[in-house]
Amino acid sequence: MYDYGQIHKIPAVIMRGGTSKGLILRKADLPADPFLRDEVILRLYGSPDSSQIDGLGGGTSLTSKLAIVGPPSLPEANIDYTFGQVSIEKKMIDYNVTCGNFVSAVGLYAAEEGYVRLQEPFTPVNIYNTNTGKMIIVEIPVKDGQIEYDGDFVIDGVPGTSAQIMINFPDSGGAFTGRLLPTGRPVDVIRLKDGRQFEVSVVDCANVVVFVRACDLGLKGTELQDEVNGNRELLNTLEEIRVEAGIRIGLIRQEERDAVSPISHALPKIAMTAPSSRYVSSGGKVVNGGEADIASRYISMGALHRAYAVSGGLALAAAAQIPGTIPNQLVSPGNRCLRIGHPSGVLYVEASIERSGESWTVTRAASGRTARRLMEGYAHIPVSVLQKNSVGTFAIHANMDKKLASG
Repeated sequence: MYDYGQIHKIPAVIMRGGTSKGLILRKADLPADPFLRDEVILRLYGSPDSSQIDGLGGGTSLTSKLAIVGPPSLPEANIDYTFGQVSIEKKMIDYNVTCGNFVSAVGLYAAEEGYVRLQEPFTPVNIYNTNTGKMIIVEIPVKDGQIEYDGDFVIDGVPGTSAQIMINFPDSGGAFTGRLLPTGRPVDVIRLKDGRQFEVSVVDCANVVVFVRACDLGLKGTELQDEVNGNRELLNTLEEIRVEAGIRIGLIRQEERDAVSPISHALPKIAMTAPSSRYVSSGGKVVNGGEADIASRYISMGALHRAYAVSGGLALAAAAQIPGTIPNQLVSPGNRCLRIGHPSGVLYVEASIERSGESWTVTRAASGRTARRLMEGYAHIPVSVLQKNSVGTFAIHANMDKKLASG
């Protein structure tokens, strides 16, 4: 007999949003204490473990996403959304980041669960993202009074077709640092400990991303996972550039860089950029140079992302329109729509920016995605997890916002 007396059950939904996958959990179903809450979540995912074999995580950063949802805390919102990147290798969850892909799943979840009243031809879901303190608007297609799931919209990295879900990020500039250009300059020079120097552009739009030329790293910018993830020297160089840029903009502390343990911060992200050229995607699809406006490779959690994060794509689209940035130097001027060539194919994003004195503002940032509910039911954990002393049992991101830590 299965002894449910020793098992605690938590309502859970597994959803795919864009090229990401993970659990959607209700805030009310989790412990109020932030340490115990995250202990429970880590047990649900099976972290830390590279395969997450004893949990619901998928063993990659793309499939180890988390959404904690609840009633809206703002009158103009329909639902609150706290994103977490559940670490695979470490006993931690990073809340100082967000995910544009997975927010499409949150929008669909809200429509399915009745957080909004359906209306045709699409239902806008106003999502308050607690990570950034910003509103995200997800447009769910509706036909004949029902959510429309079937369609002909395709996103590279996900097989098949589905109805398009449009994600809008109004006022997304400076989401984490307060400025679209955190350093105030389109290009900065990062000097590494061994004396090497790299030009970078740091942009904060939906996410904070450090852009560096692929050619400065000895690459073409069309490399796939094996070529990047198998190159430890390259990954170490990218990490050092990322950390130095993070220190410069105040997201990483100097003492953290000098510590023996590795930096656990997910922000800033780092991406390599290059002119668009022909390559074969990881799925075997030929991407010709004319099918993309720029080639880019996005690093997440110390490895090449198999696709391209939507939030990173929005940052790239914004950067491409700011005169003098590295992405701007690689694309045709004045194009608010950007096609990004990435390992799985091409990502389409839109962004509009305006000059405001000495700074820039983002008036629109959007991308089309698809999403699907994969499973709903109960996730099981041993009751003993809830009985542990919660204080100090695992690491929470050092810079985690207090409002997130409160549950």
